[in-house]
Amino acid sequence: MSNTQNSSLRPPRMKRRLSRDCEDSTSSCEGPADSYKRVRQPAEDPGDLSNWARLPQEILLHIFQYLPLLDRAFASQVCRSWNQAFHMPELWRCFEFELNQPASSYLKATHPDLIKQIIKKHSNHLQYVSFKVDSSTESAEAACDILSQLVNCSLKTLGLISTARPSFMELPKSHFISALTVVFVNSKSLSSLKIDDTPVDDPSLKVLVANNSDTLKLLKMSSCPHVSPAGILCVADQCHGLRELALNYHLLSDELLLALSSEKHVHLEHLRIDVVSENPGQQFHTIKKSSWDAMVRHSPKFNLVMYFFLYEDEFGPFFRDEIPVTHLYFGRSVSKEVLGRVGMNCPRLVELVVCANGLRPLDEELIRIAERCQHLSAIGLGECEVSCSAFVEFVKMCGRRLSQLSIMEEVLIPDHKYSLDEIHWEVSKHLGRVWFPDMMPTW
Repeated sequence: MSNTQNSSLRPPRMKRRLSRDCEDSTSSCEGPADSYKRVRQPAEDPGDLSNWARLPQEILLHIFQYLPLLDRAFASQVCRSWNQAFHMPELWRCFEFELNQPASSYLKATHPDLIKQIIKKHSNHLQYVSFKVDSSTESAEAACDILSQLVNCSLKTLGLISTARPSFMELPKSHFISALTVVFVNSKSLSSLKIDDTPVDDPSLKVLVANNSDTLKLLKMSSCPHVSPAGILCVADQCHGLRELALNYHLLSDELLLALSSEKHVHLEHLRIDVVSENPGQQFHTIKKSSWDAMVRHSPKFNLVMYFFLYEDEFGPFFRDEIPVTHLYFGRSVSKEVLGRVGMNCPRLVELVVCANGLRPLDEELIRIAERCQHLSAIGLGECEVSCSAFVEFVKMCGRRLSQLSIMEEVLIPDHKYSLDEIHWEVSKHLGRVWFPDMMPTW
């Protein structure tokens, strides 16, 4: 066969080969428009979290809960999904209003426009609310204005926190009570109430009890001068589910302890008492030992926390008889005699903090506390004096149950047995861990 004949047979085979090649490679045979139509978009994986707009709502809610309110508002403008998350009721159950005046506080305040939006759109979702205000009357008034507008909400917790006095105490009493009563009446299921340093009074507590007696479990109301022992007794008589109570010593009475110890009342878990002297030489009443005994029989595991801010000559009524205190804090100077009585009459003591004592060593008192307070696991000493030998003996008697031991180096007085350089080795041996005394900063 000639070359001419061979060449005449090639084009058909080349045409068929080109056709097959075109089928295998559309990009080389089709135009740009046809090629674009054939390109498949990658399928979106619903589990792919690299696309922030497609994050599940529960994850968005969790993230938004950690954002400050202003940042949360900015984030809601990113996309429709984030905006929907911003308005979900679950996000507005817990909120803290920060109310500060720029002239008197460096703290950042919640913007007024955002507060209006919250009250307008989310007030019925609020359940756990706190107000943090500075010392200005304007901030306290703003908090009351917000409270008075919470008529459609059912709060479970409410906290009024003053970062500095006087704040709420400077308000007209009627204005504060009116705003607080709005919450008491409309909530119906309040379980936790913290209203320290406020002008709350007995009639408002009766409103609280009338509407929330079945749900109230925690009540903190230290430094509330308008509440009487009868007012707090009304709460204890009616709120049988009360588990935590914090109040000033002047509200504590034998009748209150007996009410908390009644068969119909649940076991109390925490009782905090602030013993504060408003004027030097102030007189304090005595609680009977039988009342404390009834409390221990009813709630054998309850914690009794007592803060003392008294002058030395005002401790007369205290620690004369056995008292079931577990956590004891002395904020002012306390005498050797009083600490000796603590060692004799506080067998349930778990923690002891003494800020100041004077210039007389507390050797005997510490040894007595170690002997009689078998549950002691934490102690802190500030401006006191203890010989190194007595301190080592105290640690040796307490042993490894001392989980917290905070002693300023200035407290320890070197003697014939131990110097300051040697004592940390001996104490560490009895504690079973490395220990050093605390150092006073030198700035």
